[in-house]
Amino acid sequence: MLRAAAAASGFLPARLAAETAPTVRVVAAGAEVRSPLLRALGVPRGGGIGSPVPGRRPCFVSDSESSGSAGDSDSDASSAAGDESEGNKSSSGIVPSIVRPEDCHTVIALPLAQQPLFPGFYMPISVKDPKLLQALVESLKRSFPYAGAFLVKNDEDTDSNNVTCSDSKKNIHDLKGKELLKRLHNVGTLAKITSIQGDQVLLLGHCRLRITEMVDEDPLTVKVDHLKHMGDFNYPRLADFGAAISVANKLLCQEVLEELDVSKRLMLALELVKRELEITKLQQSIAKAIEEKITGDQRRYLLNEQLKAIKKELGLETDDKTALSEKFRKRIEPRKEKCPSHVLQVIEEELTKLQLLEASSSEFSVTSNYLDWLTVLPWGDYSDENFDVHHAQCILDEDHYGLADVKERILEFIAVGKLRGSSQGKIICLSGPPGVGKTSIGRSIARALNRKFYRFSVGGLSDIAEIKGHRRTYVGAMPGKMVQCLKSVVTANPLVLIDEIDKLGRGYSGDPASALLELLDPEQNATFLDHYLDVSIDLSKVLFVCTANVIEMIPGPLLDRMEIISIAGYITDEKMHIARDYLEKNTREACGIMPEQAEVTDSALLALIENYCREAGVRNLQKQIEKIYRKIALQLVRQGVSNEPSREITLFEASEQPASVDIATEVENRSPRDALAEDVSVHITPTDFSCEKINIVSLTTKSGVNQNENLKGTSKETSADKKSTSTNMSGKIETNEGTEKLTEARVVKAVEKIVVDTSNLDDFVGKAVFQPERIYDQTPVGVVMGLAWNAMGGSTLYIETAKVEDSEGKGALVVTGQLGDVMKESAQIAHTVCTSIFREKEPNMPFFFAKSKLHLHVPAGATPKDGPSAGCTMVTSMLSLAMGKMVKKDLAMTGEVTLTGRILPIGGVKEKTIAARRSGIKTIIFPSANRRDFDELAPNVKEGLEVHFVDKYSEIYDLAFPSDSETRSS
Repeated sequence: MLRAAAAASGFLPARLAAETAPTVRVVAAGAEVRSPLLRALGVPRGGGIGSPVPGRRPCFVSDSESSGSAGDSDSDASSAAGDESEGNKSSSGIVPSIVRPEDCHTVIALPLAQQPLFPGFYMPISVKDPKLLQALVESLKRSFPYAGAFLVKNDEDTDSNNVTCSDSKKNIHDLKGKELLKRLHNVGTLAKITSIQGDQVLLLGHCRLRITEMVDEDPLTVKVDHLKHMGDFNYPRLADFGAAISVANKLLCQEVLEELDVSKRLMLALELVKRELEITKLQQSIAKAIEEKITGDQRRYLLNEQLKAIKKELGLETDDKTALSEKFRKRIEPRKEKCPSHVLQVIEEELTKLQLLEASSSEFSVTSNYLDWLTVLPWGDYSDENFDVHHAQCILDEDHYGLADVKERILEFIAVGKLRGSSQGKIICLSGPPGVGKTSIGRSIARALNRKFYRFSVGGLSDIAEIKGHRRTYVGAMPGKMVQCLKSVVTANPLVLIDEIDKLGRGYSGDPASALLELLDPEQNATFLDHYLDVSIDLSKVLFVCTANVIEMIPGPLLDRMEIISIAGYITDEKMHIARDYLEKNTREACGIMPEQAEVTDSALLALIENYCREAGVRNLQKQIEKIYRKIALQLVRQGVSNEPSREITLFEASEQPASVDIATEVENRSPRDALAEDVSVHITPTDFSCEKINIVSLTTKSGVNQNENLKGTSKETSADKKSTSTNMSGKIETNEGTEKLTEARVVKAVEKIVVDTSNLDDFVGKAVFQPERIYDQTPVGVVMGLAWNAMGGSTLYIETAKVEDSEGKGALVVTGQLGDVMKESAQIAHTVCTSIFREKEPNMPFFFAKSKLHLHVPAGATPKDGPSAGCTMVTSMLSLAMGKMVKKDLAMTGEVTLTGRILPIGGVKEKTIAARRSGIKTIIFPSANRRDFDELAPNVKEGLEVHFVDKYSEIYDLAFPSDSETRSS
């Protein structure tokens, strides 16, 4: 396109311009030089056409001048030939051969693959066909430098608006004769061959042609008609110029070439030029934006570099690397004596490495981040511990009610630390149901020991890198949790609470439980190695406290390194104290409710505990209390009560004379807004006063003197006589020039106190969730109460046995109640034990179990149940049915039974004891092996209970069933 524009403007390079000059070839006399094209044109041997006339450079030649132009060119050739003949008169065989463009009616057809050639424009093409190229060379030699340039059609798509690039450019050279003719557009351009260099041919368009018929097939030679059109010189050439310089698809340009009407051709060319203009504007805007951005960035960078250089020369600032190095050295300098030598060596090596790296390199950022972590850790910095057991006792009692055994164990731990001088060496694990305060106990221990507290949960943790850190080679690498902990607490001996350790996950990246072994083992954590830091860290001074709900879920190697402190839960009395002294008070303050506005009675709290919150912890109890106070807050707001804090009201006085503001507390039979409108002499927004009682706390003037220190609001019962005095003495406010601030006091509207008790508890928390666990005052025949443990604490359950039918042959036992495999086995064992015991106790009915089909059921069938501790309860239930005797009133039991009648120990003694107290049980039977567990319980848990410890079932039989004399007396 640039070459065409340059040619049109007359600025074609000198070499190409020289090549366009008319050329005269000389040949020897009598030689046969006629080509097939010359034979078709009828040019005689050695003959010429025209006479020599002065010539000129052909460029933008109009149709009216085309013949003259050709004549000029031919004249140049003739003149040159004449001059040469005059210079060498002995060469009588030199004959000029000249052809004019308008006389060219038979031409060689040149296929154009990309764009059509327009008259007056240059176009270089590549001719791959050797025979065609040789014909063009011969034509140029014979002074017939003309050919027809025709655009190749598209086989796939002839639509000018959707032209594909898959033209037959690669196959067009293989086509000959009629096949090639079919692929060419009929309208083309007569082109003058200005030069041939290798296979590159430079063409100059003269005028439009139309193919009429084929003359020769190889090379394709066609007869053409010259297409003339009317119009001024400028307009048709302008249209051709616009189409030639565009980069539109070739079919659109071909339409311009084929159009002979000047006005239509100009419209087509205008569309192409507009398209080019829009593309050029877009390219310019993009280029400008890019240039501005690059220029702005370069300018900013240059100015920053100059600023840095200036500051460096003045000593005001150093470069980035020096500043970073100085920052890291200042960090480590105060702890240099306490820092281990191997860590100091690594820091010095990394600082030296930092100075050798380029600030723009990725290794520089990795090294600087590594040094940042190394220098920020508290190497050798320890907080002073407090081993005062009396101080610790006060803190534990302040934060927690009950849990006497847990507090005692913690105080023992602190006492040992006082004697040793340090509290490390033991890993405490607090186990118990949710909501019993395990995490808060860990926080209280940290406060008692004056240690920093840090908590992180490992529940569901599956990536070992969370504990051991990532390798520094990874993108976004970070140290593990312990390194992050030390950076956060800024001390090397914090208390770290590892929460939910029984819920560790395991993923493809490793086993976190194995990573915790090095962290929690007192023999290994003195040289704990984090993958990111790659230097050993001393964690032996860190006190680790873990929490878990079920210790059976903790991996064995981890559990072996811990000291278990069990937190079973709270009994009803403890929950009452916690609810009254902690939960209810804190919740009321959090909701912004005054004690005189609402009250929750003890009976309501007791009902809430027993019917809604039977779990071992108090988290759900706190939620229910919050629910109650939220509904109380809603009722108070609906009644118009607002307990918002005081606000400041600014009064503006326009006049110079002091104005008085009289505020009356209440006017009978008038609204407060009307009364204030009469008594306030300055403008106050009415919405600022919408209550029945207003207290003015302070009024400060410009001089800063408090003019209302002794003002007190009047009560609702103030009489009309006292009202005027109150208005003049305590309500009148003298204002000064300018602005004064009036603090609006808390506004309290007199409302009836809201009381929550058992009668309206359902309105606040809904219907009761739990029904009384004890459904029998006296259990019937075949029914016995057992004690069970679950993750939420302890509970009671009934074992029921009924006789279905007498069966011939062997007796049968059916069990229901969604029992697990262990509990089903316990039922079969109990059935066998009952058979032997019944034969001994009732010799008159030795075959009851052998001939009876029994059905044993454990109520609450929707709840899964499993465990061996119900064995003795099942035996007692079957014997009660067989003998027709009821067990003693208020009796519950638990224990695993063997086939020989031995009673094995069970777990969850405290939870089961609490469940028995909650159900009103007075007598409990435990295995003898659990006597120590029961003795360790707090006195308030054991109070009022009769507990029997047994080794074999025969002892349970005597305790469970009353004697005949007792039965008759009852």
